[in-house]
Amino acid sequence: MPDNTMTHTLLRAEGFSCPSCVNKIEKRVGRLDGVDAVKVHFATARIEVDHDESQTSVDDLVDAVAKAGYTATPSAF
Repeated sequence: MPDNTMTHTLLRAEGFSCPSCVNKIEKRVGRLDGVDAVKVHFATARIEVDHDESQTSVDDLVDAVAKAGYTATPSAF
């Protein structure tokens, strides 16, 4: 049985001003080990990430968004 530790994480982002911001964030976060999918919702400033928490933590995701030039915080919704 495979060890499936995939987690679905929601982040709330700040600093978006254009649709190209979406691509920058998706590329940066998508490069992390263990990240399976990244979807940035421009209109709601939400970032949804499916990732393997044993390889990439929520802090790693927040750091990757910061390296793209934006602020993100974990969100419950």
